[in-house]
Amino acid sequence: MDLGLKGKTALVAASSRGLGRAVADELANEGVNLVICARTAGPLEEASQEIANKTGAEVIAVPADLSETEDTERLLKTAKAAFGRIDILITNTGGPPPGPFESHSSKAWSDAVNQNLYSVLRLTRAVLPEMKQAGWGRIVNITSVAVKQPVDGLILSNSVRAAVTGFAKTLSNEVASFGVTVNNVMPGYTKTERLDQLAADIANRSGISIDETVAQWESQIPIRRIGSPREFAAMVAFLASERASYITGVSVQVDGGSIRSLF
Repeated sequence: MDLGLKGKTALVAASSRGLGRAVADELANEGVNLVICARTAGPLEEASQEIANKTGAEVIAVPADLSETEDTERLLKTAKAAFGRIDILITNTGGPPPGPFESHSSKAWSDAVNQNLYSVLRLTRAVLPEMKQAGWGRIVNITSVAVKQPVDGLILSNSVRAAVTGFAKTLSNEVASFGVTVNNVMPGYTKTERLDQLAADIANRSGISIDETVAQWESQIPIRRIGSPREFAAMVAFLASERASYITGVSVQVDGGSIRSLF
């Protein structure tokens, strides 16, 4: 399927590894020009070179901490200087620390809001005017199945990512007439370093092994396995495409069927 993305420019946040990297790979394969960012310069530059060599895409790598306003502004300035306009925004940030409510300080809550909500707001505010002016734009937020089915021990993520979902749904109605779509993609259990960390944390608190923890997860997934980042990235690329022009304001789960609700 031709997704109609060749020549478009995408900014993919937190894309040196994990889900962000998989999305960057998928978009590059579709002929998209890429701006990628992450906190650590070394792995980011390595990812940039690998993507460019493998796909032939033009890739700009900008080290940036999206919880910092100055870093975000520098990222956007570099992206616009390189490509002129951002057509596709993929928001993505690492998840906040796990743990029950009473283990998190007020600062931990503030940090989670800044990292996982305000970063989305800042990026969206920067790219939206030009998308509206062009009459075409795609904003896809990587959230979590936790916004539909909260995950035990992830109260920070459950709460803040739900706020992103409310923001995105409201914004989608405001900008739909301008040809800009806003959607969320909710990863379920997907093989990333973040999942490895969560498995280790749960195993430590529960007194079982990491393998037993993963086996418990898999037993709850109808497909009976953990997903791959590439499977997730395929959905993000579709929602970012011309072919998804009549889809907006939705949250799509990529979870192997683990969410059991009808809606």
